[in-house]
Amino acid sequence: MFFVYGTSGQLFRGSMEQLRQIHGVGSLARARRSAAVGRDGRDAVEQPGSAFAVLAGLVRKDDVPRHPVVAAYSQTQQVTSQRHPLSTVGDVMSQHPITLTDSASVLDGWQLLAEKGVGQAPVVDAAGHLVGLLTRADLLKPERLPTAEQQVQAWQILMHQNVKDIMWTPVPSVGPVADLRRVAQVLLDTGLPGLPVVDEQGKVNGFVSRTDILRAVVNDPPLDLWG
Repeated sequence: MFFVYGTSGQLFRGSMEQLRQIHGVGSLARARRSAAVGRDGRDAVEQPGSAFAVLAGLVRKDDVPRHPVVAAYSQTQQVTSQRHPLSTVGDVMSQHPITLTDSASVLDGWQLLAEKGVGQAPVVDAAGHLVGLLTRADLLKPERLPTAEQQVQAWQILMHQNVKDIMWTPVPSVGPVADLRRVAQVLLDTGLPGLPVVDEQGKVNGFVSRTDILRAVVNDPPLDLWG
């Protein structure tokens, strides 16, 4: 089930096919290296537990001390992972969504997105109901940003604007039991980076993004998306 919410509440409830007919719901114009294993600068023959010593029969293989990284990897290989099907939004969504209140300023929005390292945040009213979606793309629209020649006051005015002035609304959303393939189609149709996940009252209780879906597809142990 898909929904559309705006500042006046729920505007639509229906299937993906019906959603595609709604006007206004269109397209939006370090890894750490592990330390070397098995060598500490001494000759390999003299080092107990070295690969050379094992091959030469100086020590038993079972007596070789194991590097913590190697041991941890070996343990993961001993676990038999059972595939299970992923089919609904609830299987992959982020359950602790980052939201922004509709009383926040554009500056508040900038700071939240930068602090959390995300590209979008659902905007909610005082009761937690969805009213819009703020994206980094909206903040960076050329026609919205003051030019370099404009005075500092122009930037201050922009930063003190309310997020309701620039957020995307009405905004499509989805329920937790919706089919993932249909959600993927809506993301392609709208160009949105993700959809807020709402309950029957329109309260935001999750967020499903393209990254969530891709992560589920490539996750190890492997997951069967279409089950």
